[in-house]
Amino acid sequence: MNARALFGVAWQALVLNAFRSVLTMLGIIIGVGAVITSMAIGNGASAAVAAQLARLGSNLIVVVPGNIVQSGVSLGAGARQSLLPGDASALAQQIPGVSAVAPQASMTAQVVAGNNNWSTQILGTTPPWLQAQAWTLASGRFFSFQQNREMAKVAVLGQTVANNLFPNENPIGKGIIIRNVPFQVIGVLASKGQTGFGRDQDDQVVIPLNSLQIRLTGQKWLGSITISAQSPDQVDSIISSSESLLRLRHGLSPKQPDDFSIRNISNVQQAASATSRVQSLLLAGVAAVSLIVGGIGIMNIMLVSVTERTREIGIRMAIGAKERDVLLQFLVEAVVLALIGGMIGILVGLLASWLASVFGGWTVIVSPASIAMSFTFAALVGIVFGFYPARRASVLNPIEALRHE
Repeated sequence: MNARALFGVAWQALVLNAFRSVLTMLGIIIGVGAVITSMAIGNGASAAVAAQLARLGSNLIVVVPGNIVQSGVSLGAGARQSLLPGDASALAQQIPGVSAVAPQASMTAQVVAGNNNWSTQILGTTPPWLQAQAWTLASGRFFSFQQNREMAKVAVLGQTVANNLFPNENPIGKGIIIRNVPFQVIGVLASKGQTGFGRDQDDQVVIPLNSLQIRLTGQKWLGSITISAQSPDQVDSIISSSESLLRLRHGLSPKQPDDFSIRNISNVQQAASATSRVQSLLLAGVAAVSLIVGGIGIMNIMLVSVTERTREIGIRMAIGAKERDVLLQFLVEAVVLALIGGMIGILVGLLASWLASVFGGWTVIVSPASIAMSFTFAALVGIVFGFYPARRASVLNPIEALRHE
């Protein structure tokens, strides 16, 4: 019996018991749909996490002042005053593999523009900050090294600050006042939104570091130094070299602990990405269980079909059908059930993913790989769970099969 005839016979058998066939396919339909939907949601979540972490900048290393203990109480990292602008300059000039180094100091202040005012973070830094933080400008320009040296009274606004101080107007060229010091707005940062911890990254005003330290705070110490590596492979060597250089600059003896702390943001990115991948695989694995349940349903219904059609099998064998023909006939029926269920399941999965995106507000990404994987798995389920009933049918004794009522 050729392949066309086998599929024809299988189709007729399924059509004759259409309702039972549909119920049998439900397990496969739900399984395939669940795999596609869960992987789409998992992929979307991974992409969202990656995008969120990308906003922190690429290959980032952050140096912060060290801990300080007062009266037996540890004040935590960042409490010590140990980092100076000269440290940042030394890191930029002496550490190989560094792409950008941005010293940072900050304060919170009320910013006034005309009749509007807004309490926000005032960040003092240098021009490499844009590159280190992977930030771009929505309009205007960033300040220069010369403006930093001259303590220029210029400012770049985050989107949140710009929207609150200058609603419905272009802030470029306008004036703002920070602690009674007038600044001119020369640029507006592109929006980055909230961090994973809920902090609004757009709620800040960026000014030259010297302007902050000399005109506003009178403090020479830095809050942090951000270092961007040229590639992920150089991060570890940069951390090691930076630690040695800073210990040397701070005059620390071998027995003295570091008066600073170095944090590797890329490790956080890798850990979060790995977690997202594991979550996606876990969701797909849980959904795949329903495919196995669907396969058990196919095996069950095929065993019932063999029992109901025992006399038909005996007649086919009596007129010359071989064991192989009977085996293929019932195996093809099981595979056709699984494939039809798989195709319907793909449509269900695509629809469910779209509904999750539209009504659930989730980010979903349906990959061709998930569709191909779920469809292939459905076919394998049909073969694996259909083989035993098909084999059982093929080894029936023709005489006993003919006597079956």
